[in-house]
Amino acid sequence: MEQVHISEHPLVRHKVTLLADERTDAKTFRELVRELTRLLLYEATATLPVREVTYRTPMEETTGYQIGARIGLVPILRAGLGMVEAAVDALPSAEVWHLGMYRDEATHRPVSYYNKLPAACPDDVVLVLDPMLATGGSATGAVTVLKEWGAKQITFVGIIGAPEGIEQLQTAHPDVPIFLARSDRELNDDRFILPGLGDAGDRLFGTSIPEMTS
Repeated sequence: MEQVHISEHPLVRHKVTLLADERTDAKTFRELVRELTRLLLYEATATLPVREVTYRTPMEETTGYQIGARIGLVPILRAGLGMVEAAVDALPSAEVWHLGMYRDEATHRPVSYYNKLPAACPDDVVLVLDPMLATGGSATGAVTVLKEWGAKQITFVGIIGAPEGIEQLQTAHPDVPIFLARSDRELNDDRFILPGLGDAGDRLFGTSIPEMTS
């Protein structure tokens, strides 16, 4: 699976452990999501094209480099919102578009409820942001929408993935690189990642306290 990249960076491994710990409060959880997003983006954007530019330092004129692609950020609502701030800090000229999807609790299938994409894709590279890659349904659906929109180069950036979700996204869209902080063991009967971290949206926004089991 050449398109799947699981970070081996010590800081990423350390911070994702803190993130998943049930004792981590909502404020710290949000901070860790931002920190992990920033670290993962360094890896996910390593192959972005650059162009040479001329500029002046306080000493003399010289040459340097600028990103040579127009970049779009697409957080999958709602949990993906927790990754946007760090992504915009790293890529301040990027455009942010939104897709809203939720998981039907009966069928476990993704349901699209919000789409604010413009008529045509203006970006050269689109980064899909979602902390969890569980069943892969939402990510696969989002990438399908983005391809129909006209996106030519798409990368998925998440934090924790399950083998089932990774396989689903790779099977449906083998051209889309996947960058994750960690790949966990499996999904349970309710389609939550094990050991996972519970519900990322709830923990980001403090809407409920996930029920943890040993």
